[in-house]
Amino acid sequence: MAKLRTWAFNVVFFSGSVPYVLATPLVALVGPAALRGWVRSWTRYNRRCARLCLNIRVAQSGPIPSYPALYPAKHQAMFETFELVAMLDAPVIVMKQELARIPLWGWAAQRYGMITVDRSGSGAAMRAMLRAAEAAKAEGRSVVIFPEGTRVAPGETPPMKPGFSGLYRALGLPVVPIAIDSGVAWPKHGEKVPNGVIHFAFQDEIPPGLPRREIEPKVHAAINALEVSPINRHSREGGNP
Repeated sequence: MAKLRTWAFNVVFFSGSVPYVLATPLVALVGPAALRGWVRSWTRYNRRCARLCLNIRVAQSGPIPSYPALYPAKHQAMFETFELVAMLDAPVIVMKQELARIPLWGWAAQRYGMITVDRSGSGAAMRAMLRAAEAAKAEGRSVVIFPEGTRVAPGETPPMKPGFSGLYRALGLPVVPIAIDSGVAWPKHGEKVPNGVIHFAFQDEIPPGLPRREIEPKVHAAINALEVSPINRHSREGGNP
């Protein structure tokens, strides 16, 4: 059943996404606000498809600031890349350069203003990311980054990459970590797990200006607040009907 419902989601979501992507150039001509609203509508379509085809729901907890912030988030699935655009006010998301090559999705993401980063870790790559993030801040947009660098399985807590601390120092924005457990219902590989709940837990705000040795442990602990050990993970899989 999970395989069939995953197939149904893929058919409904990707076929329904084609009109969104094809219309993006026309919407972009209207202006940035129209494009951001259009992309946000697409991300909400992703949520509706998840609910309709998979009965996967979203539960959000914790306050979301009404002003620009830096949001470091846990990354377990592609799902949150869409969902955070729907939850936040036109955020810019830092994503790996390879995602920009995904047909349709990558092109639309770049038009929206996503920041692509070369994961080689070179100084030039870091400077390019910081310039793009500072431009987003100047527009009054929040910045989302996945500080562990890539999608990980539930229970995995790899060390932070240097990109977060660079953004934190350069932008001077308040930090709101987000713990997400999407990988339980939306694994990186294989079928989705129907009837689940994906939690987005917005943690306590952290002020700008802290030293790296202090901010990184705080953020790492906060984004992993929903993590469970593999031995207990089965109790959360499947969620609530």
